[in-house]
Amino acid sequence: MPLQFTRTEFIRSAVKREDFLRDGLPQLTFAGRSNVGKSSVINRLVNRKNFARVGASPGKTSQINYFRLDGRAYLVDLPGYGYAKVSKAERDRWGRLMEAYFASGLITLGVMIVDARHKPTADDETMARWFRDAGYPMVAVANKLDKLKKSEIEPNLLRIRETLALREEDALVPFSAERGDGREQLTSLLGEAIEEDGQ
Repeated sequence: MPLQFTRTEFIRSAVKREDFLRDGLPQLTFAGRSNVGKSSVINRLVNRKNFARVGASPGKTSQINYFRLDGRAYLVDLPGYGYAKVSKAERDRWGRLMEAYFASGLITLGVMIVDARHKPTADDETMARWFRDAGYPMVAVANKLDKLKKSEIEPNLLRIRETLALREEDALVPFSAERGDGREQLTSLLGEAIEEDGQ
């Protein structure tokens, strides 16, 4: 049965390892730089405007947010990374939280959001490596597709695939949170990941 993305509700925020949800439901884990439009991608997926808060200033999500999706999985929103205006103590706390989550074995699929217009940053490369090294399957989402000319799309996607060292099995979805391009492909990949997880 297809996932009903509109049936999504906020469950809790985790600020330490003990807060992680471990009830056996698949966890679709979203990661991305602070200003890449991660909240907008999630809002587009669930078809609700202000569902995942779009912060006035990037870097506001400093905890791991869990949303239950159709009662069958969690959409897990990781804190945005790579934003400089956060104290070192906060960055260190964030790093420890991330390391604990990646080591937990709880991730069913990593969803890595990057900006379609630019070469992925060193932080993006690190995050992709975390998913890979921890052995999790991954989908890369190239957001802000609407800002590209037609002729720029293919070369930019190739550059993203090469920079993030995506494996053959890692899908790369051209996406526009603004227009909805790529939503169908992404929802179908997320649904497949849940089915493969045995739910």
